[in-house]
Amino acid sequence: MTTPEQYSEELYAEDEQLNRVKQSILDSGIRDVSIVPGYGRLLTLLVKSSGAKAVLEIGALGGYSGICMARGLAEGGRLLSLELKEENAALARSNMEAAGYGEIVDYRVGPALESLVELERQGERFDFFFIDADKENYPAYLEYAIKLAVPGAIIAGDNTLLRGRTLNPDKNGPSVLAMRKFNEKIARDERLLSTFLPAYDGLALALVK
Repeated sequence: MTTPEQYSEELYAEDEQLNRVKQSILDSGIRDVSIVPGYGRLLTLLVKSSGAKAVLEIGALGGYSGICMARGLAEGGRLLSLELKEENAALARSNMEAAGYGEIVDYRVGPALESLVELERQGERFDFFFIDADKENYPAYLEYAIKLAVPGAIIAGDNTLLRGRTLNPDKNGPSVLAMRKFNEKIARDERLLSTFLPAYDGLALALVK
């Protein structure tokens, strides 16, 4: 039986540009944990509809989500991507350049928390955030996103279900506990308006008041 996710994907034509990104990730021997196509389209829509011009991405991988957000950026907009591994950042940059977005993206390589501390020190502010990196630091990433947000900024966090582990009371490893904390904070923090999308592997969305 066709799942709702399968049905929704069948409505759309193959995105050859993004397919090339996924192939480049496989060719590089990197585990492909890019955002799913349906949520990639949602990122484009959210960035476009919000008029975002300053986007902060935590976790670049191969540039799939970066391209999705760049497609929606307002004229003159910029994307800053924080990536732990140099090889991932290099691949993402290559794919962003091939997609025509090389001029609007910058990368900071190293532990994201260190980069976030520096961005706060520099007084940087952003109007869109996408969190898709190491799961144990999701709660800290969320707090920094709120600190670095202009009023009305949107925060998106991927993989909030952790392939079902978040829902399983028998799973209580560090990543699972951190993700539960992240989800609860998204839902209950009075500084946010939010919702939780349970399709695919879960996506949390929030607007900073």
